[in-house]
Amino acid sequence: MSRADDIARGLDDVRARIAAAARAAGRSAGSVRLVAVSKKMPVADVEAARAAGQLDFGENYAQELRDKRDALAGPPERPSDLRWHFIGPLQSNKLKLVAGRVALLHSIDSPALVDEIERRGTPQDCLVQVNVAGETQKRGLLPDALPALLDRFAAATSARCLGLMAIPPFADDPEAGRPAFAALRALRDREAARARPNVDLGELSMGMSHDLEIAIAEGATIVRVGTAIFGARTR
Repeated sequence: MSRADDIARGLDDVRARIAAAARAAGRSAGSVRLVAVSKKMPVADVEAARAAGQLDFGENYAQELRDKRDALAGPPERPSDLRWHFIGPLQSNKLKLVAGRVALLHSIDSPALVDEIERRGTPQDCLVQVNVAGETQKRGLLPDALPALLDRFAAATSARCLGLMAIPPFADDPEAGRPAFAALRALRDREAARARPNVDLGELSMGMSHDLEIAIAEGATIVRVGTAIFGARTR
């Protein structure tokens, strides 16, 4: 079996898991978007996934995203239909490589990043990354700081917040992530009750290869899956 066949089979398996989890939660499979995490994978793997019908891809490193996006952009008369997502930690000096070039920035966690998007003046949809468990080694806004950042979005003209993102504490047991997923959903529900311009908290980006079923049960609208599609990374 070829590498492309392996990727197509991985996608089929993940799509089936998403559909089953959505049904179990009383939702449609179409209510959950799959972002294939292609970080550290070659362009050929993205092309294979695209051939199998996958259009949303997530990258963690700004330069790598730029290079892959440029390589797969397509000619002007037939531009690529791929939708790129930036899901990694983001610094202001790297924002120029991704702002206005991706469908969604998943990892906004400071007013300074919103300010930089505004300075560039290019429309950009964003998610706020929340460190729901307060892990010191992880990026993300602490929950108590979320209202102020959403207020900053409300005053923006280029940056728009479409929801929240979280990475729960890692554990072998997928159920261990449920409290973090539930906390993010509750935080979203609380803040969504307050109307703000440029803020529409419809998206919850949470869940990966080992725990996507739990995330969907807790309301995920986007799951970020890499290993279950592309296999373990070797670099």
